[in-house]
Amino acid sequence: MTNGGGADQWREEMRLAIDTRTHTTPQVAPIDALDGAAIRADFPVLNQEPRPGKRRLAFLDSAASSQKPRVVIDALTTYYAQHNANIHRGVYDLSEIATQRYEESRKAIARFINAGSARECVFVRNTTEAINLVANSWGRANIKAGDLIVFTTMEHHSNIVPWQLIAEERGARLGHVRVTPDGRLDLEHLAELLAEEPKLVAFTHVSNSLGTVNPVREMVSLAHAAGAVTVVDAAQSVPHMAVNVQDLDCDFLAFSGHKMLGPMGAGVLYGKKRLLDAMPPFLGGGSMIRKVTLDRTTWADVPAKFEAGTPAVADAIVLNVAADYLSTLGMDRVWRHERELVDYALDRIREVPGLVVIGPQDTHERSGVLSFAFDEIHPHDVAAIVNEDNVAVRAGHHCTQPLMAALGVPATTRASFYLYNDEEDVERLVESLHRVVEIFR
Repeated sequence: MTNGGGADQWREEMRLAIDTRTHTTPQVAPIDALDGAAIRADFPVLNQEPRPGKRRLAFLDSAASSQKPRVVIDALTTYYAQHNANIHRGVYDLSEIATQRYEESRKAIARFINAGSARECVFVRNTTEAINLVANSWGRANIKAGDLIVFTTMEHHSNIVPWQLIAEERGARLGHVRVTPDGRLDLEHLAELLAEEPKLVAFTHVSNSLGTVNPVREMVSLAHAAGAVTVVDAAQSVPHMAVNVQDLDCDFLAFSGHKMLGPMGAGVLYGKKRLLDAMPPFLGGGSMIRKVTLDRTTWADVPAKFEAGTPAVADAIVLNVAADYLSTLGMDRVWRHERELVDYALDRIREVPGLVVIGPQDTHERSGVLSFAFDEIHPHDVAAIVNEDNVAVRAGHHCTQPLMAALGVPATTRASFYLYNDEEDVERLVESLHRVVEIFR
C-alpha cells in the first residue's frame, strides 16, 4: 500500500492478503461445522516441527491466551514495516493512514459486538485495564459510603480486586453472589442481594475456571430493575460466541484481544455513551485533552477521553484482522465447534480413574473450558506429566481463588478448547491422563 492510500484501499489489501496468503482462512462450509485440523494449518506455532521423540503440540490453554493465525502475524509485521507512525497528531501521509486504520479498527470491533456506535468502544490493553477504568472513573464518581457493590464468587480476580479497592476508598459495602456445588451462580442469592438496591453489579459472562455460561441478559435485566449499573467480564465469551451488547443491554463490557487470536497489547471496553460521557478520565496526558492551560484542562470527547498517551496502535489495528478472521468462520460455528468438542471430551475424560470434573455437567451450560481434579494428585503434577506428551494445559487457581475456596478445591487442571482443536487433541489429553494415573498408581 502506498502512503497516499486510504481506509478503502487498506480494506481491499487486507481482503487480498487473506485470500492469497499461504494458509488461507477456511471457507464457510455448506454444513454448520468447522474442521479443527484444517484451521490449525493457519497457525504457525501449532505447525512447528516437534522436538525429537515428541508428537505435535496439542495446545489446550486458549482460555489463558489464544494462538495467532498467520494473517494476524503478517498484519502486525506489515504495519511496523510499512505504516508505523503515531496517530491523531501528524499531518503527513503515514500518520494519517495509521490514524485511519486505528479508527477503522474501532468501527470494525463495534460491529463485531454490535455496539450502537464506535465511540462506545475504548481501546485498552486488556480486560483487566478495562474493568479498572470503570472502577476508577465511574466508581469514583458514583460510589458513595454505604453503597453496595455486588460481584460473584465466580469472578476472575480482575473483576474482584478493583471493586474491593473502590469499596475501601469510598466506604462502600461488598456483596458476593454464591455459587452452587455444581459451579453455577445461585440466582436466588443474586435476587436477595438485588433487593438491597446495589449501585453496581459486576459478573462474568463465562467462567474462566469452569466454563460456566451465565444468563447475562436476564442478570442485566434484573440488575437494571434494581437500579444498578452492570459490568460484564466478556474475556471468555467474545472470542468464542456471538456477543451482541445491545441485545444484552449491559452498561459496560470488557474483553481482551489476545484471547481472540489478536495481539497481546489491545483490548476493548464497551460502555454506553451516556455513561462514558458523564465519566471523568481515568488517565491524564496527551490525546485525551481538548485544551490545557496552566490552571485547568478540558477533556476530549469519548472515546479519546479515555485513551491518554500513545496507544498500542499496531495491536489495536490488527485486532480488527483477528475479528475479521473469526467473522469469516462465523461465531455461531466457532461456538458449536467448541461445544461439540467439550461434549466429546466430557465423555472421554470420565473414563480416567479417579478424575472428577469440576463445574456444570450439562454441556449446554458450559463453554469449551474443562476443569478437573484428582483426589491425590496435584494439578501441577498433572500438567507437568501431560506436558511430557506435548499436551499444554493450565494448572492452578486460574486467578479465581474465592471460587476454588467455595468449591473446596485448592486448584484444578484446566483444558480449554478453541477453533483449532479437534478430537485428536482430546484423545491426546485422555491418553496422557491415563499415563498420569499409571505413574501415581
